[in-house]
Amino acid sequence: MKTAIQSLKPGLALLAATGLLLGAAAVKPAAAAGYSVGQTAHVVGVAHWDVLNMRKWPASYSQKVGHAMPHAQVWVHRCVVKPGASDWCKISWMHQDGWVNSRYLSLD
Repeated sequence: MKTAIQSLKPGLALLAATGLLLGAAAVKPAAAAGYSVGQTAHVVGVAHWDVLNMRKWPASYSQKVGHAMPHAQVWVHRCVVKPGASDWCKISWMHQDGWVNSRYLSLD
């Protein structure tokens, strides 16, 4: 199933197939291929007793810098393409900024 975040990146699959996108695991966002979002989204797929960790860089092993609650409305600044994996998005929530896996976001 395709998420709303994935539908925002037309043409990027072609770039990934041609090898023009960076595939490093923890590439700095400024150096990664990405796309601007600039709209709100809701946190999805997080249990009511858990939180969505926000990371310093777009990688699961990156330092935790904050969190967002399940079903929270967040602001999505931009996302980076991760060929062969889910994209990561830079979000803001309650005066916190960080990167989260796009599979936990549903655009409003």
